[in-house]
Amino acid sequence: MSIKAVVFDAYGTLFDVYSVTTRLESFCPGQGSAIAQLWRDKQLEYSRLISLSDSNHGGSRYYETFWAITCKALDYALQRFGQTLNEVQIQSVLDQYHALDAFAENAEVLIALKQKGVTTAILSNGDPSMLNGAVAGAGFNTLIDHVLSVDEVRHFKTTPHAYGLAQQHMGFTPAEVLFVSSNGWDVLGAQWFGFRVCWINRAGLPAETLGPEPEFQGANLEVVIKVLETLA
Repeated sequence: MSIKAVVFDAYGTLFDVYSVTTRLESFCPGQGSAIAQLWRDKQLEYSRLISLSDSNHGGSRYYETFWAITCKALDYALQRFGQTLNEVQIQSVLDQYHALDAFAENAEVLIALKQKGVTTAILSNGDPSMLNGAVAGAGFNTLIDHVLSVDEVRHFKTTPHAYGLAQQHMGFTPAEVLFVSSNGWDVLGAQWFGFRVCWINRAGLPAETLGPEPEFQGANLEVVIKVLETLA
């Protein structure tokens, strides 16, 4: 098989970032979904702002952990919608990020990959405590060989430093890695880096109009098995 490893993005790909909506809705009736969406958008915006502004400073001048960014993004989203939560409520919402729901098909797909002898990994902006909590909560400890956090290099995706973690830890060339993400921008960055890519287009969105279209795509993680059969 030409593909030696399947590397997954975490948030939106393996774990549903919008599973926080129910708890937000309980605290902010009628606004939970909108707050969750803005929270996610602002979280990504802050990571990109840091990466761009830090590009000439070795990732050390403005870098903050993804957990710190996540907290600040929630603070912004709540302010934007005029919501004031107490400390217990805020902590309750933040705790969801350590126990996000996994998508229903994930376990079956990960088991199939292990049976094929394919190395599996997560490569995420999330810092180690966030990722380890999500993996453990979903029961994926024995199904994921490597949990890689950009916190190690202090550069968020889509920088080459971030994607380069896969080669550093596993030793495979980019062409031997299938990178799987539900985020179109992430798939494009990974493809530019040299990975084979598969876009999990859960929302039925159009492909990014910048750069090449994803090499493979499907509505959920089950498409990964079909891609590996195609590339065998």
